[in-house]
Amino acid sequence: MSADLAEDRLVLLGAKGGPAIRPGGPWPTSSLLEFGGRTIVVDCGLGVTRALTDTGMSLKALDLIFITHLHSDHILELGPLIHTAWTAGLATPVRVFGPAGTRDYWRNFLRAMAFDIDTRIVDEGRPDIRDLVSIAEFGEGTVLEEGRFVAKALRVDHPPVTDCFALRFNHGGRSGVFSAGTAYLPPLAGFADGADVLVHEAMLEEGVDRLVARTGNGARLKEHLMASHTLASDAGRIAAAANVGRLVLNHLIPADDPGVGEADWIEAVRKTWDGALTIGRDGLVVALADAPRMAPKS
Repeated sequence: MSADLAEDRLVLLGAKGGPAIRPGGPWPTSSLLEFGGRTIVVDCGLGVTRALTDTGMSLKALDLIFITHLHSDHILELGPLIHTAWTAGLATPVRVFGPAGTRDYWRNFLRAMAFDIDTRIVDEGRPDIRDLVSIAEFGEGTVLEEGRFVAKALRVDHPPVTDCFALRFNHGGRSGVFSAGTAYLPPLAGFADGADVLVHEAMLEEGVDRLVARTGNGARLKEHLMASHTLASDAGRIAAAANVGRLVLNHLIPADDPGVGEADWIEAVRKTWDGALTIGRDGLVVALADAPRMAPKS
């Protein structure tokens, strides 16, 4: 095994589904994928900036950022992440890939921060952040291809959001797939076929009633959750059909219920998946070298 492959890793920066945070609880969705010398941030929920620094990564090393969809728990801290990296000394280009609307988000963030940006350029001699960041909006298909590195997108089922995409990253014989937010979607198995790691959102039905009871819009929220997200057992079905090396449950719903523990997630998934399994938590590191290698079925 090459040194590069041995160092490939996935870090779950935030493992919680949904935007709310509670004292001592987990943070919303974001992930770091490092392989083949590439640094890839997938989604930028609240807390992503601090979580990245906690991994030991220098924010000046920001390279590629992918946003799966425009729900706040996936994009809220995109602007603050890049701006904070810039104040930390970022001087190299950052490329952001996201669905339609990502460019508007960035344009409006720059407008909101114009005073600070212009002041720091003059007062601190910084390069213009507006010249460092490029935004590319994507749909289904190949999003980026550079040598052996390929990023692809698959539209998933996440009503009422229509521009929501699973992502697959391939490089040097390794592959990682992120489901994004989605209802159970059998075609995702073909998209993830033979991947080393499948990071799939997951929901426990027995925890949903307790979750919605804590909100003021319980009935409507439950309707949304059941229509737009994947039960843990169905995430296992996708992993089994895709023959992946490891299933990592992420974007957990509920993620901060003291009545739900890791054993509950494992019990739900083991009904449909008997392979390597990791239950997500903030700061969790998964070495891609530890994922059993699976041959694609097609």
